[in-house]
Amino acid sequence: MMSSMANKKEFIQSMPQGIVPLFFIQIVSTLSFSVLYSTLVLYMEGRLGLQISSANSIMGVFIAFNYGLHLLGGFWGGRLLSNRALFCAGMVAQIIGCILLSFGDISFLYYGLAAFLTGSGLNVTCLNCMLTQRFTPEDTRRETAFLMNYAGMNIGFFVGFSLSGLFQLTQNYERLFLLSSLGNLIALIICLYCWQQLSDKETIFSRKDKMSQKKAILLGILLIMILPFLLSEMLQYADWAKKLVLVTGIVMLGVILYLARQQPSKEARDKIVAFAVLMIVGTVFWMLYQIAPMGLTVFIDHNVQRDYASWVIPPQWFQNINTVAIVIGGPLLGILLHKMRKNGVQINIPTQFALALLFIGIAFAILPIGIAYANYEGLVNPGWIVLSYTLQSIGELLISPIGYAMIGYLAPPSLQGVMMGMWMLNTGVGAALSSYSSNMMIEGQESVSPLITNDGYSHVFLMLGLFAIGSSIVLFVMVPKLRELIQEKKPTELQEAKGMATNRVVVCE
Repeated sequence: MMSSMANKKEFIQSMPQGIVPLFFIQIVSTLSFSVLYSTLVLYMEGRLGLQISSANSIMGVFIAFNYGLHLLGGFWGGRLLSNRALFCAGMVAQIIGCILLSFGDISFLYYGLAAFLTGSGLNVTCLNCMLTQRFTPEDTRRETAFLMNYAGMNIGFFVGFSLSGLFQLTQNYERLFLLSSLGNLIALIICLYCWQQLSDKETIFSRKDKMSQKKAILLGILLIMILPFLLSEMLQYADWAKKLVLVTGIVMLGVILYLARQQPSKEARDKIVAFAVLMIVGTVFWMLYQIAPMGLTVFIDHNVQRDYASWVIPPQWFQNINTVAIVIGGPLLGILLHKMRKNGVQINIPTQFALALLFIGIAFAILPIGIAYANYEGLVNPGWIVLSYTLQSIGELLISPIGYAMIGYLAPPSLQGVMMGMWMLNTGVGAALSSYSSNMMIEGQESVSPLITNDGYSHVFLMLGLFAIGSSIVLFVMVPKLRELIQEKKPTELQEAKGMATNRVVVCE
């Protein structure tokens, strides 16, 4: 026991200053986002009385803008404000957002969500930048620190989903939102207490003179104050905002193809074209994956057997299946892929994307089977939801890490920042499409009775599942051509590209 304690103390002391505070900041700052991610649709439908279709649309825009603002956070942080200052401003914005949402009044909904989005959208990149800047580029401890950060994020999601479920049972959303804001307050206090440990290192902002810094700070504060008002307007016109997100996605694809044509070498052109194809595949994957906090949550709430004797399973607790599967499955998948490659079985980038689509397609295609075996009340056995979430998690493990890693390999150095931003925005486009898919499930239905709505859910789940499975088959056929375009390196060389991509997940200058 003493030896174990000594090893832990030695490990902590071996890390640069700021790593331990950032670990705890990651846990508590994730709490409020996980609460809104798992509860927002249920809150808008159950407490505010919005139609499910309107709630899905707002949720789709909320997720899309959250990912889009990560890019803005990467640009403002270290330029207009230090990363630690922008993070603190984001925490204050999230606290204000949670307080406004706790009023339980629709007139505060859009302002609350806009304030929260301002914080959650900007601070994720700041947190990653603060973490990155604790290390020199050649420091091998960086990977361990990011694994700690990832573990902290999953702890935050697990606690947030669990708390959301407990308060969902009593419909006490007011206390839930206020409690979740305490996580942001604790993160703010930790950041202020460890202010010196989290200073910017070699950023554009830190290299400015005092007068230039003051001007940049004033501009940064002004932009942060304006942003919630712009976002609240977008959220009030969610259907229009979704179309804007989709148009942005189409323009993004056009820009990628244009950039491909501008490349001087055929190798660079081919790689960017391959990236465009894989980005479309990614959009299909995230479209299905982001149904979880929308259509799938509503389905679980109304159409799944959750009552056992005197015990009720809250809908949010099912999302913890994903968290647990990622934590357990991540290392196991890494071991499996390592053994396969050691035995000469090469799992390349396009194949991983195709497998991810296949798994998430099966995850949705099996749900109609569960619906077909629903009980006399139309309620589905929760085992089908557990299996579906597990398959979705396997798909996420296959596509999410390699998605960021491939950019370090496929993108020319001058375009890596742009293409990383496009990949991040791609998740937002998928979320916008998710809200359309979720609304198709309850189209024309005025009742939430499972006996009435099961057919609609079954039809859309099956269509989405078959579409993803069909897309995966097409991608499997295209694998040889994509490998030719990518000119994929050996696994050891690709691992180096993964390391490059990890260092470029966010632009920190």
